[in-house]
Amino acid sequence: MDSLRPMLTSYAYNILGSYEEAKDVVQDVMLEMINRTGSDIQNEKAYLTRSVINRAINARNRLQKMQAGYPGNWLPEPVATETADAELNQKDILSYSLMVLLEKLDAKQRAVFILKEAFSYEHEEIAEVLDISIENSRKILSRARKELQNVTVNENVKTPTEYLDKYLDVIRSGDIKKLEQLLSKDIVLVSDGGGKAAAALNPLIGVENASLFLAGIFNKFYHDRHFEYGEVNHHPAIFYYENEELVNCQIFEFRNGLIRRVYFMRNPDKLATLAGTKK
Repeated sequence: MDSLRPMLTSYAYNILGSYEEAKDVVQDVMLEMINRTGSDIQNEKAYLTRSVINRAINARNRLQKMQAGYPGNWLPEPVATETADAELNQKDILSYSLMVLLEKLDAKQRAVFILKEAFSYEHEEIAEVLDISIENSRKILSRARKELQNVTVNENVKTPTEYLDKYLDVIRSGDIKKLEQLLSKDIVLVSDGGGKAAAALNPLIGVENASLFLAGIFNKFYHDRHFEYGEVNHHPAIFYYENEELVNCQIFEFRNGLIRRVYFMRNPDKLATLAGTKK
């Protein structure tokens, strides 16, 4: 049964956007199965998959209600995809940019989209797992695709470390014009402090706003901090430390060689697992 844990955790994480919650869901389902004395489960994998996915949908519904009172922007909990993790199939983890987009969907839409687009389930299989009709599965997927503007689950393109080297070299130089040349015209910066760490409460949009913000916080807070490069949900990232404690994970989305999105994870609760994998 433990051999199925990475697959199940991947399903739960992609639906929930929270790694810690995903691990709890999988653990609860496995314990319940162990305690089902005298029950006849003919297909253990099918039973666990169905139970985990439906439990994750219920947990996601609760999570979305909690998000209504969340201070500032809510971002998914990041996971390091360049390090091995016995409880997670790294190749099955969706890109961070897609995880952010999936926040637009309700829990069931998200589950159907992930099962069909990321895990290549047929609608017959989705209908069986979620206890819905095949036609309903098709309709839910159609609505999800429309909400996401028909985004697809693409292969993750590795971004060379030189991109981050160039970014840091330019930002250290203090040359705002050169920094602007590294940014896409439609750049957006999003910060998540969870009310527990300083973070911008609203997204910053546009080259001018983004360049001034990026340069300003670097010069004020991070110019003399220890940092490491890493990979978060298949995106390049910079990890900043204060007294050996991870205090900021800066996640980059590049498009056509330019920075299109930067996500700042400052919430210490969401950094906890990430910090453990970086030690």
